Amino acid sequence: MTLDNYRPHVAGIVTPVARTCVKIGLTPNACTILAFIAAVIAGAFFYEYWIIAGVVFVFLNAFFDAIDGAVAREMNAASLRGDFLDHVLDRYADIFIICGIFGGSLAPWQIGVFALTGVLMSSYLGTQAQAVGAGRYYGGVLGRADRLVLLIGGGVVTVLIPAGVYGMSILGWVLVIFGFLGHFTAIQRFAHVWRELKR
Repeated sequence: MTLDNYRPHVAGIVTPVARTCVKIGLTPNACTILAFIAAVIAGAFFYEYWIIAGVVFVFLNAFFDAIDGAVAREMNAASLRGDFLDHVLDRYADIFIICGIFGGSLAPWQIGVFALTGVLMSSYLGTQAQAVGAGRYYGGVLGRADRLVLLIGGGVVTVLIPAGVYGMSILGWVLVIFGFLGHFTAIQRFAHVWRELKR
């Protein structure tokens, strides 16, 4: 996980935005739900090959996903239910976005399934570590923040190079990265938890 390590460095930006959200009445769960809705719309736009619109809604998904925790801290309202809702809707968000990409004409379904399993398994290993008593662990080379940035960048490049590379769109190649690095991240997390449980 690379970009998630920079969260403390963007606190100066996120905190004022979170305070504004609190002032206008947005709750942490509302932000989580808005992030999910944005992901569903992004997936639909990708499916229809409306790439720029899809990128905009991936950005909105990333925005609301980044601030829901900050809003919870500002309101002193962090809860297990909120954390649970966030994780469930994040996974559904991943599913809608990735299925939108390969369900349309941006990537073969085989690559889509490869990407989806990599993303879901890496995320599963992160939370399963906590379930078995090893503590929540989100290490590895590809975290959710990395994936969102790759989707945004890949979408922009797809518009600039509509012909793609070797017969597949740039967003399709982003899914290839998700597949390889997602499964590699899952292996990294498995190895870490396995070592922790041995102690």
